[in-house]
Amino acid sequence: MTQLMGRPILEVPGELGVRPVPADLLAGVRMALVGLAVVGVPVLGLWVATPNADNGAAGATRLAGALWLLGHGAPVLRGGAEAPLTVTPLLLGVLAVVQLFRAGARVAARRGLRSRWGGPVAVWAGYCGVAVAVVVHCAGGGLFRSRVLPDVVAVGLLAALAVGAGVRSAATSQAPTPRAETDARPVLDRLPVWARPTGCAGVVRRSALAAGAGLVAAGGVLVAVAAVSDAVVGGGRGMAVLGRGSTAVVALVLMAVVLLPNAVVWGAAYALGPGFAVGEGTVVAPGGTALGPVPEFPLFALLPESGPGGWRLAVVVLPVLAGVVPALLLGRAAATGATDEEPWHPAATALAAAAAALLTGAGAAALAGLSGGALAGGRMAWLGPVPCWTGLAAAGWFAVVAVPGALLVRYRALSPGSPEPAALTGRAGRVRRSAWLLRARVHAAVVRLSGRAS
Repeated sequence: MTQLMGRPILEVPGELGVRPVPADLLAGVRMALVGLAVVGVPVLGLWVATPNADNGAAGATRLAGALWLLGHGAPVLRGGAEAPLTVTPLLLGVLAVVQLFRAGARVAARRGLRSRWGGPVAVWAGYCGVAVAVVVHCAGGGLFRSRVLPDVVAVGLLAALAVGAGVRSAATSQAPTPRAETDARPVLDRLPVWARPTGCAGVVRRSALAAGAGLVAAGGVLVAVAAVSDAVVGGGRGMAVLGRGSTAVVALVLMAVVLLPNAVVWGAAYALGPGFAVGEGTVVAPGGTALGPVPEFPLFALLPESGPGGWRLAVVVLPVLAGVVPALLLGRAAATGATDEEPWHPAATALAAAAAALLTGAGAAALAGLSGGALAGGRMAWLGPVPCWTGLAAAGWFAVVAVPGALLVRYRALSPGSPEPAALTGRAGRVRRSAWLLRARVHAAVVRLSGRAS
């Protein structure tokens, strides 16, 4: 009896290893409140530190709720004119998605997917319950106001997708045999046997992820270079925007940090060629920049001046470099066979590279769409890259680099004078190859130095 009374009520299992529904509901509520705290604590701190603040505590909490909704892709109205604000801070969105994904995977793994309405559905319901309360609170007067039905739908859809992805991940990890390799089987069965890249699903996904990581790194490099160039050559336009007092400086810096992933995606779109817009009728691209008046914000101060691109066309080298690693992955898989079978035919290698290019383009288009949106009505009705052009550019650059690169790597790996393809795969093969390259470089350096000394 003592042991039963000492056990927490919400942890008493209705079935062996299964928590009751209220515990999962509270887990969803807790996650939503943690996300609100991440946004609300800085906002309330700035409200307290701001002298003679116009709005009371209710206005500060409505602002925090509106930012939390924006992080989920929910539209918000701004000002008395009810101008739409749909730019999603990707940093807040990533935090919410990661939380929901992990919660879905954790609850599904604990329950073993035996309960249909408990577990993940309860977590989703608890999260959406907090979202409904936030939407209702932000629907009143204030600088930022929510739109009740669209905001609830947006938060619910994002939470459902993230939790569902976590549940699927848990189900895949618990499955006795992976299903990833059979997903593309109906399509491959329509091709001739010699043109089928057997077992290409995993390699295609890894190549697309590597290409996406390379594009994101290219965008980050461009943002960093623009910041350094503005501080050194441009007279510090971004720093001049910050000269409005300590509270304003902190607020602008926090907003710039929250929107930094958006700027990185815009930089990747710039490197790809289509660029992005900062208002209707504007374009910021390597080929040229046409800008009008832009809001005073530190990230907008990093934009190039209006005029032809000139030397900025050199940034198109970055997408080329982003396709090198995927080409190596595809070429090695083609030489050894992704499932340790016969090497792929050149046509199968090109087909796998084209599939990875399409997957990369779809991901780039999705990120471009999520990173942009409206900042106000009228001229600022659209900011950010155009999703379709960004996706086509990413797929095109990847195909131009990865298809011939993968074929070249395959040819070099299968040529008679090259090492065996199996020797270049696996951890031991990579270590041996790295040691051989290091030895060759050291030997070349010693020979060069000895020649100079003589």
